Amino acid sequence: MPVHPEFCLSKCNRRKKAVCIGINYVGQKNELRGCYNDARDMRDFLMRQYQFPPDQILLLTDADSKSPLPTRKEMFNAFMWLVKDAQKDDSLFFHYSGHGGQSRDASGREKDGQDEVIFPVDFDKAGDIIDDELYKSLVQSLPAGCRLTAIFDSCHSGTVLDLPYLHSAHGRLRSIEHISARAQKRGMAPSADVICFAACKDDETSADTFHDGVAVGAMSNCFIDALEGNPHQTYDELLMHLRHSLIPKYHQKAQISGTHPLVRLLCCTILDQTHQRCCNIGFGSPVHALILRDQVRLLGHICYALDLGYMLMILTY
Repeated sequence: MPVHPEFCLSKCNRRKKAVCIGINYVGQKNELRGCYNDARDMRDFLMRQYQFPPDQILLLTDADSKSPLPTRKEMFNAFMWLVKDAQKDDSLFFHYSGHGGQSRDASGREKDGQDEVIFPVDFDKAGDIIDDELYKSLVQSLPAGCRLTAIFDSCHSGTVLDLPYLHSAHGRLRSIEHISARAQKRGMAPSADVICFAACKDDETSADTFHDGVAVGAMSNCFIDALEGNPHQTYDELLMHLRHSLIPKYHQKAQISGTHPLVRLLCCTILDQTHQRCCNIGFGSPVHALILRDQVRLLGHICYALDLGYMLMILTY
């Protein structure tokens, strides 16, 4: 699937907005314990580590009377609030911790015959939210150059955002068989800069655990710990860190998907306005990068606008 011709990376230097949803399903069958803690911890992490403004983080939970209840209606309202007036170089963040599942795909567009779904607190009356609805609400309307980072700490969440590129560790694209027929039918990847971390593969479940005696989701807790320990990890390193932490204890394999081929992030420093540098990416041969003012061109690929000084360069395969 081709990358959208208008695709570009977000500098993430404009507005920051986030939605954090944690549903314990209090008083219901299969009640969970740590999802509210996950949402609260993720909110606090975003403010502390990435300076998200408190008034630009929307927290939905069923364990705190001060927060909106995460009904199906309120969750869609939160989706709309998050993406409203989104622009290039915005940094949007979405986190969901709660029940996830699969339902039969009546449309025939999923290769495994299953839709991945998440469950609002009132799912028994209002219904679940399927992957196609999540894509339309969170991804479809975003402009080129707008970043959305999404985390789903729920069962069966591997392709829940229905993004076209699913990646293994070491940055390799997985087989086209793992991309939904719905994503292929679009014919072209979305133009926005979207990355999704999922707690497990579509056929796996995600685990709860305890951190300092407090119930939490294993994925959410590992994600925060990993980035607090090393804020400048590559996507490769973060994915491998999550897997090394989750697989031995919980038998769930974290997934990463996106709107563009992923790539390896390379950290370096630009010393001059114009120069050429040979960079070793660690897993392959050196790569020549030509830097002109605030842009970088890699091996004749697309130019990415970047800030001078400390930067992250995307290396495509």
